[in-house]
Amino acid sequence: MDPNSICRKTKRLAGKQAELCQTQPEIVNEVAKGAKLGVRECQYQFRFRRWNCTSQNKYFGKILQQDIRETAFVYAITAAGVTHAVTQACSMGELLQCGCEATRSRGPPPRLASIGPTEGVKWEWGGCGDDVEFGYEKSKQFMDARRRKGKSDIRTLIDLHNNEAGRLAVKNYMRTECKCHGLSGSCTLRTCWKKMPHFREVGDRLLERFNGASKVMGGNDGKTLIPVGQNIKPPDKQDLIYSAESPDFCLPNRKTGSLGTRGRMCNSTALDVSGCDLLCCERGHRDETVVLEENCLCRFHWCCVVQCKKCSVRKELSLCH
Repeated sequence: MDPNSICRKTKRLAGKQAELCQTQPEIVNEVAKGAKLGVRECQYQFRFRRWNCTSQNKYFGKILQQDIRETAFVYAITAAGVTHAVTQACSMGELLQCGCEATRSRGPPPRLASIGPTEGVKWEWGGCGDDVEFGYEKSKQFMDARRRKGKSDIRTLIDLHNNEAGRLAVKNYMRTECKCHGLSGSCTLRTCWKKMPHFREVGDRLLERFNGASKVMGGNDGKTLIPVGQNIKPPDKQDLIYSAESPDFCLPNRKTGSLGTRGRMCNSTALDVSGCDLLCCERGHRDETVVLEENCLCRFHWCCVVQCKKCSVRKELSLCH
């Protein structure tokens, strides 16, 4: 999943990836940052689940070789991370190939009611809007270019679908920001631009798609995907899809990429996935008291240092058997 390590294996790359690695290494660097952003968000979203998006290579690689829900989320959040990071680099002026979004051909913004009263106020596109189209294309160029030798077309279709779902979780949720101009605080003119959603919003949205992911199977033509089950609507472009059921991730298993949940912290009072009953797979848990050192009694000293004392804090932890 690390684009920089992929580029070190250029002989095995597909055309588009090899071209990016050789001609635009600075973009590949942003692609790598985006992939890491995606993994960090995955670890945040799954921090209370049996599979917590561990980044240990041997186990993480096994997840990527399957067609389960977790694989779908990893592909989607990584493609979203690449889109977000490349677009952000454009807006920050860190890439020569792109910059702020071109707005000349853009139509008027949607109603600005959420921003405040707009009656009699003129507006214009301006500022530095995020060029999400550039980030979207570079993510597609890099993430979709891999050729999977010896793997079925159905697997490729599923991966490509989930990549696209991740990119659309960024592209389809751009927000309009505006700034007022005028004398004495008046707002005679608004300058507006488009900004990407915060990446935590992207992660939250994709987790919802993970929870409602659709199971599919390959059609007879080998080129289409069909939802499994009766009276199930076909997944749309923003839905996550998978073709195999996930293991329970209760016990260590190198074949499935499961580290198990022994020793994991759980919440003894929660009834959701973070609760000890579910997280510990009904094996029970033990309570431990630990003493931790934390910063406390912090003071700001002019100028410009914050000095803190160290305080010992007792905490009760519940750990899975």
